[in-house]
Formats: sequence, structure tokens, C-alpha cells
Amino acid sequence: MSLNSVLTPLRTLDGVPGGSKKRLLEFFSKFISQQIPTLESTEVFDKLIARERLGSTGIGEGIAVPHCRISNCTESVGTFIRLKDKIDFDAIDGKPVDMLFVLLVPEEATDEHLQLLSSLAEKFSDPDFCRTLRTAPNSDELYQLWMG
Repeated sequence: MSLNSVLTPLRTLDGVPGGSKKRLLEFFSKFISQQIPTLESTEVFDKLIARERLGSTGIGEGIAVPHCRISNCTESVGTFIRLKDKIDFDAIDGKPVDMLFVLLVPEEATDEHLQLLSSLAEKFSDPDFCRTLRTAPNSDELYQLWMG
């Protein structure tokens, strides 16, 4: 399972207003339930918040990877979000976040979940890739970078 199979142009967002971690996760939950009607926005939000309570998914260097397992999810779903303004995400390095990759996986997809998280960690550990994401002019370019 590759990141290319979970991200779509419609789920590559640029200039999203942040506000707060909670507000951003609410925004994403509503957004994804409009994209995929089988996903209930309150369940998505509740699961993402529950995961954040276990420990922040802010991995450092301005990046967060909120993720969870969802019962009505039939395939893994990813959304890349570049924020208009940085927000506090309780990241491990204390830095505010400006880029997120939100990942939802089917309840039973343990191996797939770990593979996707590993792929994301590998991509985000490349400073050149992150710099390019931050300077891309629009969501189309952002999507192309992920597909590259």
C-alpha cells in the first residue's frame, strides 16, 4: 500500500485556516464525511481526538500526522493539508504545525496502517521534500509532489 493510493487531488488542501488543533480536526472530519458519505463526521472527530489524547501526533518540524482506525472505512484514506497559519499541535518539539497528513484506515487494517505511517515518516524526514511542500504555489503542485 503506497501513499499514492490514499491521496487524491481533492484531498490535497492548501491555505486551510487553522485556528486550533480541535477546530482543524473538526474541519477535517466534516470535510472527509462530505467526500466519503459512509464516514460519519462525529465518529471521525471522536476517534482522532481519542488518538490525540494518547499522545500528540505532532511529529516535529511543523508536521503532524493525525491518524486513527474507523469502523465504516472500507479503504485507507489520506488528506494532505497545508495551513494558512501555523497552529499549536502539542508537537514533540514544541514547534507549531503548518502541514498535516491525516490518515484514516479500516478498523482491521493494522499492517496497512503501520506501513502508511512508516511511509509518511520517511517522506517527512526528508528536509528537502518538506521545504518543497512549503514553497509549492498551490494544491495541484502539492499533489504532484506527493505523487512524485
